[in-house]
Amino acid sequence: MTPMNRRCRLPLLPTAVLALSLASGIAKAADAPPANQLAFSTSASLEVTRDVLTVSLQVVRDGTDANTVQSALKQVLDAALNEARKQADPAGMAVRTEGFNLSPRYGREGKPNGWTGTAGLVLEGKDIARVATTAGKLTGMNIVGTGYSLSRELRERNEAELTAQAIQKFRARAEAMARQFGFTGYQLREVSVQSSDGDLGGRPALAMVRATAMQADAAPLPTEAGKGVLSATVQGSVTLTR
Repeated sequence: MTPMNRRCRLPLLPTAVLALSLASGIAKAADAPPANQLAFSTSASLEVTRDVLTVSLQVVRDGTDANTVQSALKQVLDAALNEARKQADPAGMAVRTEGFNLSPRYGREGKPNGWTGTAGLVLEGKDIARVATTAGKLTGMNIVGTGYSLSRELRERNEAELTAQAIQKFRARAEAMARQFGFTGYQLREVSVQSSDGDLGGRPALAMVRATAMQADAAPLPTEAGKGVLSATVQGSVTLTR
C-alpha cells in the first residue's frame, strides 16, 4: 500500500468510532424504562348458578361377530334416540349422538377373539327437569358422565356487567395512585381485558346413579347444579401526569 492510500484511510477511523458511539447511545436510550409509569390490574367477580345440564350415556356390546355387535349397538341406540327426540325442545334440551365405535377384542394370549362396540348419546339443555327425566327413560344405555356449565346467554350478560365494573375499578385506582404519588392525573398507555369462567364449565354433578336402578323405575336423574365464579380482569399501565 502506498503512503497516499494510507493517508486516505486515516480520517475514516474517527468517523466510524463516532457512528458506533451514537448508535450505542440511541440503543441505551431506547432500552431505558419510561418515567412515571405504573402497571397494575383490577378485577370484578360474581357467583352464578350453572344453568345447563349435560348427561352422557353409552351402550357397550361384545360378541364374536362384528356385524352382530354392530346391529346390537344400532338397535339400542335407535330406541334411545327415538325416545330422546320425543322429549327434545329447541329452547330446553338438545340431543346428539357421539362416538359409534367398533374394535377388535383380544384374549390373554394377545390374539383377537371377538369384537367390542360402543355408542354414545348426549342430552344437554337449560331445562334441567326435562334433561334429567329423559335420561332416566333411556333404557339399555348407561350414564357415564354428567356435568353443569353456563349458557352462552347468561355468560355474555354477566361478562358485560363484570367488564364494566373492572374497568371502573381500574380508572378509580389509577386516579387514587396518581394523587398518592403527588401527581394530578394519568394517561392510559396500554390495557387488556380478559374474562374467566373459573370452575363453571363441565364440573361433575352432585350425584351419579347406576343406570340399572334408573331404568327400573324411570326416575329422574338426581343432580345439583351448584355455583361457580365468573370474573373479568383489566390489566394495563398508565403514565402519571402533573
